[in-house]
Amino acid sequence: MASKLLNILFLQLVCALLVLDVSNAEVLDVNFYKDSCPYVEDIVKETTARFISEAPSLAAPLLRMHFHDCFVRGCDGSVLLNSTRTNQAEKSAIPNQSLRGFQVIDAAKSELEKRCPGIVSCADIVALVARDAVLLINGPSWPVPLGRRDGRVSIASEALNQLPSPFMNITQLKASFRSVGLNVTDLAVLSGGHTIGISHCLGVNNRLYNFTGKGDTDPTLDKNYIAELKKKCKPGDVKTIIEMDPGSFETFDTSYFNEVSKRRGLFQSDAALLTDTETIAYVHQHLSSTGTKSFFDDFGVSMVKMGQIGVLTGQKGEIRKQCAVVN
Repeated sequence: MASKLLNILFLQLVCALLVLDVSNAEVLDVNFYKDSCPYVEDIVKETTARFISEAPSLAAPLLRMHFHDCFVRGCDGSVLLNSTRTNQAEKSAIPNQSLRGFQVIDAAKSELEKRCPGIVSCADIVALVARDAVLLINGPSWPVPLGRRDGRVSIASEALNQLPSPFMNITQLKASFRSVGLNVTDLAVLSGGHTIGISHCLGVNNRLYNFTGKGDTDPTLDKNYIAELKKKCKPGDVKTIIEMDPGSFETFDTSYFNEVSKRRGLFQSDAALLTDTETIAYVHQHLSSTGTKSFFDDFGVSMVKMGQIGVLTGQKGEIRKQCAVVN
């Protein structure tokens, strides 16, 4: 009798653990807020459109914000948290100091708190805003599975160590992407996001003036492009703004792949795409406008995949009341 009772208790414990595991399962759903906040996508899109209509250049940093969020601790909104007296948050890390557009996230959160208080996570808002910002400049759209919860931890050193660097070679890039579950195709596709946006001379100065520490230039960089960049970026200049995709930096298209194929990719990480058989094949497949649809389709697939890296669901994390601070 005692043995039978113990077996029953054991089975009940196993069932309870299975239920708990399911409640914390990392499963997102495009209809997650169907009942709790049915107009979430409309509210976020309207808010994003208000900002993008006034400043289309915000689309690139909003897309980059989602990328930087997901590569550190997963897509948990940790990139939004402010530093405190006792902790330097991800925002403080050098790669994130140039992030812009936090006001868009805050505005969307404010609207949602009026309509659906305590329901929609900041992490989900970041994912939705990235999609909407790209779509609003005539880029691709993609479904955004929802249900992320917000993380409570944000550490600058993790961002510095885990974000892919513009100075990485192809081996380092592949390892970085592989560490978060993304493959070589995702690397080539998401690099295409550099078709929009700007950088600073800091990101290319070493290629122009001191590539190997001997005052030389990067031999893989087009000589004419070097001359153009040197007119804008003087030695030691870290602040001057330069376009990622010259002449097309506010248009989401395939021209980035054209620039890369001509050895005019701005970063070493862009040039690295020409040093791997898989990535160079992807570049060559998208050299004309006829490749736009396939690039757009691929970009959506990779963004959905990236948007599910290390998400917090169920009882993990929290739903922040304000995106810059934990509850």
